[in-house]
Amino acid sequence: MPDPSGVFQPDFLIAIRALVNVHHSIYPQLPPQGNYFEALVEEAFRWIKKPFTPVGRTGGNLAGADLIVEDRKVSLKTETGLGTNPELISITKLCTTERDPWEAASLIERALAHLTRYDMILMLRAIWARPLIHYQLLEIAVDTLKLIAFAELQPVGRRTTRVSLGADVLREGRRVFHVHFDGSDGKCQVGNLNIRDCVVLLEWDVAVSEPYSHLADLRNTNQ
Repeated sequence: MPDPSGVFQPDFLIAIRALVNVHHSIYPQLPPQGNYFEALVEEAFRWIKKPFTPVGRTGGNLAGADLIVEDRKVSLKTETGLGTNPELISITKLCTTERDPWEAASLIERALAHLTRYDMILMLRAIWARPLIHYQLLEIAVDTLKLIAFAELQPVGRRTTRVSLGADVLREGRRVFHVHFDGSDGKCQVGNLNIRDCVVLLEWDVAVSEPYSHLADLRNTNQ
């Protein structure tokens, strides 16, 4: 699907796919995540000679964009666990909202303030279907997540101290995703975001080999 932001053009998509595949030549069964994915995205922009600026880490709730590309602030996320759902997206840490007061209005305000720190989210997802990993590269609109503003948070779980709060987030009466503010660690999490509410930029499959089996083949060839 064409990229509505104009940041992730076909040459970038070709480059990031190639780099993820190279990653698997080194780490056969480990999808890139965190700093590894960030490094691959930066390298992809270098390959296509598109200017970008890495954003320094500040940690905690102050964290925001990872890159600035053409004056657009980009946050990078991954979802690569064995239980990744092909249709429903989870963001395990949208931001951290550890400060008091721990109440609905304040939590929503802090989450919205965090979302102002970037313009878009680029997410790499790995769906495990051995002997393949099916990759999805997609763009999540920040405006979609800003619907948190209308969430009617309610207590959830069994904690007796700082209780967790959560709610389904609706648009025109339809659930778009679920937001959860975890009382144990202060994280704001997003779950059950349907992939149809995002822009799928690229999908492809990578064969999963046994760990480092290609090195064993190389040793046997050289004997």
